[in-house]
Amino acid sequence: MKRLHFILTVLLILLPWGKAHAQSDIDQHRDCIHCGMDRKAFGYSRMLVEYEDGTSVGVCSLRCMVTELDANKSRKVKSILVADRNTRTLIDGEKAVWVLGGSKRGVMTMNPKWAFETKSAADVFIKEFGGTIVSWPEALAAARKEVSQ
Repeated sequence: MKRLHFILTVLLILLPWGKAHAQSDIDQHRDCIHCGMDRKAFGYSRMLVEYEDGTSVGVCSLRCMVTELDANKSRKVKSILVADRNTRTLIDGEKAVWVLGGSKRGVMTMNPKWAFETKSAADVFIKEFGGTIVSWPEALAAARKEVSQ
């Protein structure tokens, strides 16, 4: 029983740290490197590009992330983290459920692209605002098309 109490105490102490640590990207990269937008204010659309050399770049949106990748084609990307639209928690961009389009105004785009951690969250969003579930490559292609126009 003492051991269980100890484990629960440690978890309760570390839980708030974990959430704060997960959002430290905003402290490290407050403004979007490409457009200057406040990543805290746009925390629901922010992204973090992590390179294999250990550096990272914070951007406000999928559009600015495409700009970042195009400007650094020779650098190896370790991961692309994206904010869940509802919780603002960073998740793997490739594993996110993406919603393209709909009536909810996007960030740095005329054709909104939103990331969700779960399909059920994306479905709820679609019921209220419209849009279509697409894959990561489709969301990325739509952003690339906008950047190239």
